[in-house]
Amino acid sequence: MQTAKDIMTGDVVTIQSSATVAEAINLMTEKQLRDLVVEPAGDGDAYGMLTEEDVIYKVAAQSKNPSSVKVSEIMAKPCIEVSPDMSVQEVAQLFANNHIHQAPVIKGELLGVVSVFDIVRETMWWQD
Repeated sequence: MQTAKDIMTGDVVTIQSSATVAEAINLMTEKQLRDLVVEPAGDGDAYGMLTEEDVIYKVAAQSKNPSSVKVSEIMAKPCIEVSPDMSVQEVAQLFANNHIHQAPVIKGELLGVVSVFDIVRETMWWQD
């Protein structure tokens, strides 16, 4: 049975919560990403997630200036995390139940990120 660690992407693009949304948009555009993992602000702090929906709904739709809004103001935190040992089916259920399409894989530290695309690309569940 495949697990989250088997299908995750290990090369994770992160951003600091103190960055501006404009900086996040530039990074997302440059790396062609829909989401960014937000680094903890310090020891004991949780990871966060910034999604393109956060940018659209909380900045663009409200006519806010992305250069004056901080990532920390619009991100989801703490974010839903995936254990590297979760089965792909468990990850898919977690995503469906929480209406998310990406989550960091964490076991004490950030190991990677898993997305719905990883599940579709790396699994052959329809051939079982």
